[in-house]
Amino acid sequence: MKQVILETAGLTKSFDKGNAVLNKIDFSIHQGEVVVIVGPSGCGKSTFLRCLNLLEEADSGEILLEGKLINQEKKNVHKYREQIGMVFQSYELFPHKNVIDNVCLAPLLVQKRNKDEVKEEALKLLKRVGLLEKAESYPRQLSGGQKQRVAIVRALMMHPKVLLLDEITAALDPEMVREVLQVVLELAKEGMTMVIVTHEMEFARAVADRVIFLDRGEILEEEKPEEFFTCPRTERAKKFLNTFHYE
Repeated sequence: MKQVILETAGLTKSFDKGNAVLNKIDFSIHQGEVVVIVGPSGCGKSTFLRCLNLLEEADSGEILLEGKLINQEKKNVHKYREQIGMVFQSYELFPHKNVIDNVCLAPLLVQKRNKDEVKEEALKLLKRVGLLEKAESYPRQLSGGQKQRVAIVRALMMHPKVLLLDEITAALDPEMVREVLQVVLELAKEGMTMVIVTHEMEFARAVADRVIFLDRGEILEEEKPEEFFTCPRTERAKKFLNTFHYE
């Protein structure tokens, strides 16, 4: 069994008094594993990812990165975020910077890495996702799918130990979804450790080593994808999956 990279114990988060968005979540992901989290809107999926990345502060519970408790140590938050990369639904690219500057900014500014080495790596990654010719373009000149691929490259440039992907195709036109998901599938094949929140069920089935079904802030099921999608154990999961089938 490979090393556990990221885990939580009893993770709880509430936004309104008495309304737990996350309720005592126990979770772990091993090196090279892909875990997909599915569930209805508002069930706590995105909040969970934001807690893992320390963008949200949990009310209680523990988050451990390679066995080290990280959510109760305030001074090293930025260091831990470097190791837990996150790609958002809304790209979050700087509009006044071109593609190459967007993806090189954090390694240069935060990690103080060599400029020539960073640029060389950035160009290799842009080529890998089919965007080398867009290196000098600005976000306004890109399609939604291209922007999201740039956002993935930007996250990879920090050499994260685990990558969190939060509904990265939700804002895309259907034709652009496949080009983004193909990049993620390739990352999975190469052994990237990822936690993915998605509503793309066929993609989830193809990419996941394990599927977690979250509802009302609790893990109701945790199965291999074939088991979850063909024979869910709970009535709630069956009802959720039935919403993706049409007569």
